[in-house]
Parts: sequence; structure tokens; C-alpha cells
Amino acid sequence: MTDQERIDELETRVAFQEDTLDKLNSIVSSQEIEIQKLTRMMKVFSQQVKNLSIDMPTNRPEDEPPPPHY
Repeated sequence: MTDQERIDELETRVAFQEDTLDKLNSIVSSQEIEIQKLTRMMKVFSQQVKNLSIDMPTNRPEDEPPPPHY
């Protein structure tokens, strides 16, 4: 293998690696946006659950009337 062939091979590999890195960077960026969106949604859902639990009365077993056979 000549030096020129080796250089051409290395340049080809670098070009493919750069393309792969660009694609991975794009994927990671879109995933970061999606994670931020999901995090905001979870905060909203968490607050809604807290509000529901505050609004709902607590049903403790001792507060329930006894069954009819007692």
C-alpha cells in the first residue's frame, strides 16, 4: 500500500467519522430538548397530583362505619 493510498484511506475514515459525529450530535440535541419537555410535564403532573391529594379527604379505616354484621 502506497503512502497516498494510506492517506486516502485515512481521509475517508475521518470523513465518515465526522459524519457520524454530526448525526450523533443532532440526536443528542433532540433528546435533550425532549428530556426538558418531559421534565416540565412531570413537574406539572406532580403539582396536579399534590393538588388532588390536598383536595381529597383522607379515608382512614377507623373513620369508616363498621360493616352491618357488627
